[in-house]
Formats: sequence, structure tokens, C-alpha cells
Amino acid sequence: MEAVVFLFSLLDCCALIFLSVYFIITLSDLECDYINARSCCSKLNKWVIPELTGHTIVTVLMLASLHWFIFLLNLPVATWNIYRFIMVPSGNMGVFDPTEIHNRGQLKSHMKEAMIKLGFYLLCFFMYLYSMILALIND
Repeated sequence: MEAVVFLFSLLDCCALIFLSVYFIITLSDLECDYINARSCCSKLNKWVIPELTGHTIVTVLMLASLHWFIFLLNLPVATWNIYRFIMVPSGNMGVFDPTEIHNRGQLKSHMKEAMIKLGFYLLCFFMYLYSMILALIND
């Protein structure tokens, strides 16, 4: 059963890595003026909820399967994703808003956040892979 938990987490982590790379590419396209702010923000906002859901499911799954270290490692990022989603000001298009993305260095902070998440998801990927192999060997 433990191997199934880590297999699902591994597949979910692959999807989150893909989303992080997509966020980085889309934000860098905006930075280089290949796409406009409205198009960029609508593309990114479409994937905020799937990213939030995917990461929250893995975090809850680790809590349910009593993998405390991995749960505590995932909890801050899941909490940050939920906080960021809940604290969107009314009137904004979403987490990424085209009227504010060029103000106050938000583009740079969104890019930095996407890079940090990519590094975190890569770390989790190898941790889940190691844990899955260990679970398969122990079964």
C-alpha cells in the first residue's frame, strides 16, 4: 500500500513540475514581451487551482499515510498556495492580475516563486522516487 501512495505522489509531482516549468516559460514570455499581460494572466490563472489541488492532495495523503516528515515538508508550500489563492483582492482576475503584474516588481516575484516551487518539486520528486523504491523493496 505504501508503494501505491508514493507512486501516486510521484505522478502528481511530475504534473506539478510540468506546471512550474509552464509558469516559468509563460512568465518569461511576458517579461520579453512575446505575449501581453492579459493573455499571460489568463493562461496562468487557469492552472492555479489544479496546482493547489494537486499539492494539497499529496499533503493530505502523506498525513493520512502517517509519513510525518514528508507531510511537514509539504505543509508550508500547501499553506502558501492556499493563502495566495484566498488573499486575491476582489476585482482582480485571479492570483495573476494583468493590471498589477508589472507594478511593484510582481513579475519578478512571481518568477522567483515559480523557480522556488520548481526546485521544491524536484526535491520532492527524488524523495518520492527513493521512498517508492524503498517501499517496493520492503514489500
